[in-house]
Amino acid sequence: MTVNTPLCFRGKKILAPMVRVGTLPMRLLALDYGADIVYCEELIDIKMLQCKRVINEVLETVDFVAPNERVVFRTCERERQRVVFQMGSADAERALAVAKLVESDVAGIDINMGCPKEYSTKASMGAALLSDPDKIESILTTLVKGICKPVTCKIRILPSVEDTVNLVKRIEKTGIAAIAVHGRKKEERPQHPVHCDVIKAISEAISIPVIANGGSHDFIKEYADIETFQKATAASSVMIARAAMWNPSIFRKEGFCPLKDVMQDYIKYAVRYDNHYTNTKYCLCQMLREQLETTQGKKLHAAQSTQEICEVFEMGDFYGETTTIFEAKKTSLETKTQDEDDQMEDPDVIKMAVRFDKREYPPQITPKMYLLEWCRKEKHPQPVYETVSR
Repeated sequence: MTVNTPLCFRGKKILAPMVRVGTLPMRLLALDYGADIVYCEELIDIKMLQCKRVINEVLETVDFVAPNERVVFRTCERERQRVVFQMGSADAERALAVAKLVESDVAGIDINMGCPKEYSTKASMGAALLSDPDKIESILTTLVKGICKPVTCKIRILPSVEDTVNLVKRIEKTGIAAIAVHGRKKEERPQHPVHCDVIKAISEAISIPVIANGGSHDFIKEYADIETFQKATAASSVMIARAAMWNPSIFRKEGFCPLKDVMQDYIKYAVRYDNHYTNTKYCLCQMLREQLETTQGKKLHAAQSTQEICEVFEMGDFYGETTTIFEAKKTSLETKTQDEDDQMEDPDVIKMAVRFDKREYPPQITPKMYLLEWCRKEKHPQPVYETVSR
């Protein structure tokens, strides 16, 4: 029996939600290296509401599949009690509908209130919510009351410390479990200094856990720096984005693993969970960074399939072996399903397996003729045929 333990957000090292990066392979890899909690990339409520929840027996995953067959969100048992589903939403009822859709497969729900990108803000989501406290309160209160899993939100700081503190105090009253704070204003970018003083003021102003984010550029170069950033902000936990994107073994107490090993570990998960090759390629390019102009980097850039990516990293055999296993499993499951369907059919229906190769039958003597003669001999009614196109 699986016991669901509510997420604790104190003293944790967390993989931040990152568009195109926070897919299943990266989340699992971060957990392997020591992350306590992992956030998925921001997924928009309207897109999620179009999805159907599908159990993928071949991959042993739960997939949320769009009408065009694209997998919008994929998760598995390994991360079920560690993954927080981050959502982009500007509507309380839509947010609740999505939360209920995914609630049984994740450990928590987060609302993005910090993304400054136009695709998010133009729909009144992300950082645009910061200027609408009433809507923030409505969304978070609706979620807290409507689901059993912990609810969090991720914000950026406002132009003044006073306004930021007033906002987070109002957010705290909604009953959420924790608040993640990216210590930059919405117009600031990674090259701008992170405002540790503002995160600290927030940490001292509210009683729920504060998760400090935004330290990759100024603070977090290695594992020991995570604690330095936590102390500088007086936060309960630390959320890491770009430093983890460049090398997810930043979460490893013993120090970084060689980048080659990290990338191969990532590829194994990408193949194992059938990650789309464009997403795999994007994440590997973020890890290679300044090595993109090397021979290997150029080959990666040119790769047009998961198989080609594997060959770049001398993992062609792994790809072949894994895909062979999946094909065998798929065939086995299809056979099992067919057998179960056969058992459920009308017991009065008699089936005969007849292979039809014209060369094996004299002219005019077809399988239908054999069946007709058999019916006459056994005194059964003449067969009635239904043609099904496949």
